[in-house]
Amino acid sequence: MNCKNCQAELKSDDDYCNICGAKVIRNRLTIRNLFENFSEQFFNYDNKFLQTFIDLFKRPELVIGSYISGTRKKYVNVISYFAIAITLSGLQIYIINKFFPETIDFSIFSTEESAALSKNAYQFSSEYQSLIMMFTAPIYALISRIIFLKNKKYNYSEHLVIFMYIMAQISIVSVFLQVFSGFLGISIGSASIPLFVFQIIYSAYCLKKLYDLSFKGILLKTLLLFLILFIILILYIILFVIYVKVFHGGIQEFYESQNPLGYIASFSINWTS
Repeated sequence: MNCKNCQAELKSDDDYCNICGAKVIRNRLTIRNLFENFSEQFFNYDNKFLQTFIDLFKRPELVIGSYISGTRKKYVNVISYFAIAITLSGLQIYIINKFFPETIDFSIFSTEESAALSKNAYQFSSEYQSLIMMFTAPIYALISRIIFLKNKKYNYSEHLVIFMYIMAQISIVSVFLQVFSGFLGISIGSASIPLFVFQIIYSAYCLKKLYDLSFKGILLKTLLLFLILFIILILYIILFVIYVKVFHGGIQEFYESQNPLGYIASFSINWTS
């Protein structure tokens, strides 16, 4: 008997190919073993995806550090995990738009204009969510590298790996939370602020583990990260207002009525979606 994947010769009692590692399939495909295979791949505790997801909470320094150091068999590699997150985000957007359109509501913000701006930001991020994630990961990696400039433990490329894992984990969590919120009838606007807080805390937690920082050390780094993000956010607002004023005149009253919380929410939505 030969392996169906690499054609290597197999022994009669082999369960896996000793050349390519593929599982030996002896039975014909049925509904039962199709379901068993699906369960084994996605619900087994030993499944790499589930193990990666769990350990990114329990031991993020092990998952991310292992990939950076070259140990890449135990966990899902960063590119695949990032791609899974993008795929799940697209599925979440479809579910929300299809089954819970009433939750696309940002009236939690104090002004109608702020709510409209946040809704537009959500619609934009929904349409281009994969591009946004791919574009923002290098930016966060660059900011992180600047913050840890004096610490040479990780270079820019390794910071990119760090934030691809972090963003993917945050995105996957937000998928489940937002779909669950949809079942409960909770609006996306209401869920966006807690998710933004979770982003900050989880990112700080991962960096603390990776750099083995004290609580005081990671607090200072997190405040600096938040300050840089806030500056970028302000620049984004200024550029947006200039653009609208130049190409869509007469928005002075609209601009003066904006609630900064709405901008922060739109910024967080662009990350989590």
